Amino acid sequence: MSQGEWLLVETLGEQPAVVAQGRHMRNFVPISIFLRRNPNLRPINAAITRTLTGRTGLSVETASGNRTIQTEPVIMSDGRIHGVHLWYGTTGTEPPERPLPGAWKSDVELTCSATAQFLVNIGKDPAVEPLTGRSIADDIPTGTFNTGEAEALSWAIDLGPGRTFAANWGFCDDQGMHRRVGFCVRIRLEAGPDGAEHLTGRSMNLLESINRAPLTTDQLAQRVIDGLARPGVHRAIVDLNSWNLIKWIDGPCPLYDWRANPRVHPEDIDRISAQMREELTFDQTSAVLRLPANGGGWIPLHLTINRVELDKGVFAGLVALRLPTADELSAAATPPPLPG
Repeated sequence: MSQGEWLLVETLGEQPAVVAQGRHMRNFVPISIFLRRNPNLRPINAAITRTLTGRTGLSVETASGNRTIQTEPVIMSDGRIHGVHLWYGTTGTEPPERPLPGAWKSDVELTCSATAQFLVNIGKDPAVEPLTGRSIADDIPTGTFNTGEAEALSWAIDLGPGRTFAANWGFCDDQGMHRRVGFCVRIRLEAGPDGAEHLTGRSMNLLESINRAPLTTDQLAQRVIDGLARPGVHRAIVDLNSWNLIKWIDGPCPLYDWRANPRVHPEDIDRISAQMREELTFDQTSAVLRLPANGGGWIPLHLTINRVELDKGVFAGLVALRLPTADELSAAATPPPLPG
């Protein structure tokens, strides 16, 4: 461990794991391995434990008196501690400015909550953005696809307890600035309000850099994305099993309330979900579905869905939404019978 750098230590697993060194992400390295040559590993672990127990930061000297350990907990809005920010250095030396971590949580329905600092780190204004009732698509960069993003998106579909992921992404924020943000996420089983265990995602993030320099992107992929854009059509990636919205490609669709739950009218799910799933075995389907309207009620929208492989056998839906034509709306009012 280099003296002078803050370590972000995730504490939700079986043992504390380093997920950031300074402003640079690390991939869940057990602290016993990360600090295996540090003679003060034991008091550092003790400081982490005391921080978790006391739920507040501390500053302690080692037994020799020539080293100081400082900690700050990273607390999610529901009270769960996601990690401990740790600094270890020469006694009498001031630690560097601390990059502030944010925290984030999603439940089994991918209804998300975030701390104000999490939103600040990704360039969003917590004074106007909701902290609760968010969609995962609120916090995934729109438009460009980053290296490794397919793997990150796949965890939202192929959920499994114990899965972890860490990466850093470059993207253009809402103010037009180019950010590089590191994040980590762990999937866990947690007791829900009903007493049953549910899959839950818990995450932390850090701002690595912010500047006006252009990003290095896959220019061919970006030209394909931009070339397929059409006026009035909004593309997104969804989970084909739950209809959870994962990512907007063209920007959030203003035609309906995409954060609402249920996400599709129950009668439409019962009527055509089997038909659409069968058609998706041939990679594409389309239909007019009633989706939650802004302000309440339902609005019919035409959806074309292509089945795409995100990562190693994990499939999602690439959806194009638009207002239906009069003929499409009329045909949807008298749906054909389900096959079989």
